[in-house]
Amino acid sequence: MQVFGLIGSPVEHSLSPPLHEAAYEELGMDARYVTFEPEPETLETAIEGARALGISGLNVTIPFKRDALDVCEPDALARRIGAVNTLDFGSGNVTGHNTDAVGLTRALAHHDVALAGRAVVVGAGGAGRAAAFALADEGMAVAIANRTVERAHDLAGEVDGATGHGLDELEELLADADVVVNATSVGMESDEMPVPPAALHSNLAVLDAVYSPVETRLLREASSVGATTIDGGWMLLYQGVAAFERWTGHTAPVDVMNAALRARI
Repeated sequence: MQVFGLIGSPVEHSLSPPLHEAAYEELGMDARYVTFEPEPETLETAIEGARALGISGLNVTIPFKRDALDVCEPDALARRIGAVNTLDFGSGNVTGHNTDAVGLTRALAHHDVALAGRAVVVGAGGAGRAAAFALADEGMAVAIANRTVERAHDLAGEVDGATGHGLDELEELLADADVVVNATSVGMESDEMPVPPAALHSNLAVLDAVYSPVETRLLREASSVGATTIDGGWMLLYQGVAAFERWTGHTAPVDVMNAALRARI
C-alpha cells in the first residue's frame, strides 16, 4: 500500500484527505492519505522519518511551507516563491515543489480565462507570491497591491515585469485589468471584500482564493456586473490534482476529486 499525507499544524480540518482518497478509490489504487502534526522544531526529523518509513509523498501546509525549503531540494519555482507545499520522495531524494501556482493557472484555464493581458494580485503573502509568479510566468503583466506597500514593492522586485502598489490604487489598477486574484483572507471571516465594488466590471475574471465561504462578497459583487467568477475551491482542487499527478504518474480523476471537495466545503 502506498501512503501519502499532509504535514502541518493544525491539520484536523484539512480537506486534502477526502480529495485524494476519492482519487485512489476511483482509480482502484491501494493507497491512503493521512495527516501528521509534528512540533515545529522536529520538521526535519519528521520528513526524514516519513521517507524512512516509505511514505511516497507529503503535502506541506502552515506553518511549515517556508521551513520546508531548507529540508528538501526545491525546484526553481518553489525557490522563487519561497515556499514548498509538496514533497516528493520518488527519486530517492526529497524534492520540493509548489503546486499553488499551477493550481491557480489551472483553475483559471478551467473557466476559459485567457492568461494574457493584465493581472492584479491583491496580497503579497504566500498565496500572493504564488499567484504573482504564476501569472507573470504565463506572460501577464502583474500589478501587486498590498496593505503594506513596501511588501508589494519587494515582491514586485522579484517578479519579472511586476509593479507594486497600495490598496488605494486598486480602482485605477482594475480599470484595465483582465484578471484579479484575491490572495488575502478578506471575506473569510466577514462579509467584506478586498477591492472597491465600483471597480469591478464585466471584462474581469475574478478568482478569490478564499474557499470558506465558497461564495464571498467579492464573487457576488463580481457576478452582479457580469464578471467571470472562480471560487477558491477550484485553486484548492487543482493544487491537489497537481500533487496527485506528480506522486502517482496517473491522470487525476478531476471530476471525482471535485465532487469530493464540494461535498465538504
